[in-house]
Amino acid sequence: MTSDATGATAAPGAAGSDVTTEVRLTTHPDDMDTLSPAALRARVLVDDLFVPGELKFVLSHHDRILIGGAMPAGGSLEVTAPQEIKAQHLCDRRELGVVCLAGSGTVTADDDELPMAPESIAYLGQGTRRVTLSGDAVFYLVSAPAHRRHPTVVRTRDEAEAVPVGDAGKAGARTIRKYVHQDGIASCELALGITTLEPGSVWNTMPCHTHDRRTEVYLYFDLPADERVVHLCGRPDNTRSVIVADRQAVINPPWSVHFGAGTAPYKFIWSTAGENLAYDDMDSVATAELR
Repeated sequence: MTSDATGATAAPGAAGSDVTTEVRLTTHPDDMDTLSPAALRARVLVDDLFVPGELKFVLSHHDRILIGGAMPAGGSLEVTAPQEIKAQHLCDRRELGVVCLAGSGTVTADDDELPMAPESIAYLGQGTRRVTLSGDAVFYLVSAPAHRRHPTVVRTRDEAEAVPVGDAGKAGARTIRKYVHQDGIASCELALGITTLEPGSVWNTMPCHTHDRRTEVYLYFDLPADERVVHLCGRPDNTRSVIVADRQAVINPPWSVHFGAGTAPYKFIWSTAGENLAYDDMDSVATAELR
């Protein structure tokens, strides 16, 4: 295992598997305030999850949220437990959400075969033993600790609860699709959904908020290769910016704001892990208070 001044560590996966895992340590607000732009990116930005034929994980010590990327590239990949969680199977003490970003494929969870199309999300409950991903899909994985088992479910984009929010006049019109949450697919700690910006809008999650009870990760996707999102994080009175490209993620500590604006249309997957599944459990921050 290796580590550096950013607080990140990396290690090979469990014996006999192709999984690699990077570990991100917790970030204190005072620490984030003093990080250089390069050190901030190393601390919060995940920029290399998706590699053809590979399964990769990043484990954050914030609420023990685990994110991953898998590209079976027409074959299949077994989702093995990273050695950092010390479990025989990934879902021995965890639950797992699998999102199809592009292409098509299948999530096999024990005896269940779940067909996946773009923006389908599969939820796999605690106790699931064998998980395999196959097809030409690009899969994004999110896992949180779990204390009891909930049923395995797959939900398509059209089946998700769609909520229009924002104001086109403020360039923030968007549609939030909720999949795993208090009133949707049942889970223990995991909440998961997709937000799509409407044509002509660029701002996401405005007005912004924090929520001390949950860590939130944003995975930006469907962003043209030459375009970027300016993601804002940090304390409301001392925000920091991170420039984000397509299929890159930002780990936002519970005390941090998390919002941004893009130079072109985009979508993002929001996922939280923590002690409250209520979607509206937020501590609002007035735009005028941001610094």
